[in-house]
Amino acid sequence: MPAAREALLDAAARAVGERPWSAVRMVDVARAAGVSRQTLYNEFGSKDGLARALLRREADAFLRGVERIAALPGDTVADRLVPLAEWTVDRLTARPLLRGLLTGCRDTLLPAPPPLPDGPPRRTVPAQRRADGGPPDPAELLAAVRKRSLAAVARAGRQQPGAGGTEADPDGLPVLCELAVRLALSYAIAPTGDGVGALVRTALGAGESGVSGPSRRAGGR
Repeated sequence: MPAAREALLDAAARAVGERPWSAVRMVDVARAAGVSRQTLYNEFGSKDGLARALLRREADAFLRGVERIAALPGDTVADRLVPLAEWTVDRLTARPLLRGLLTGCRDTLLPAPPPLPDGPPRRTVPAQRRADGGPPDPAELLAAVRKRSLAAVARAGRQQPGAGGTEADPDGLPVLCELAVRLALSYAIAPTGDGVGALVRTALGAGESGVSGPSRRAGGR
């Protein structure tokens, strides 16, 4: 029941914004979604299953946004990664669930389902097995962000071969993508008055000269 599942996740997300996760009741989530409590348990199995699915959806939505923003038109790598950093800060500021996922710091207001034991899925219902999949940890999510932003930036560069500065050193580009995202993450935690865009653009300028040169010399040895 995809429609019911999304309605339940939407209701759970609204509930998290209104009260601590410990105070969120399954019966209230089901009522807000307009479905029975049995449907909720059929979809997620338990409150922990609902929490894992909610966090997984938040991570997936963020990764789709990373791909979209990193692929926007721009003459240089910085022209693509600066908007990505700015969007990431805005997203982290507005969405505590995402901030908790990327930092690993989840206070008592946010869901923190226990890790799943190793072994085959415990559920027999397909929807419940999906809920048991669980969200990525911060390192996994950051690695996925780096991979997707790198692919989007590289693809956009190939589609715009005549743009000045689009061709970055392939060995250095992954470092620049991760640098932009890590700066956005640190800025969201401890912002300064200059704005993350200027900070990232300055760092990327230094990063391009710092990572591209050594990689070319290394390749010549």
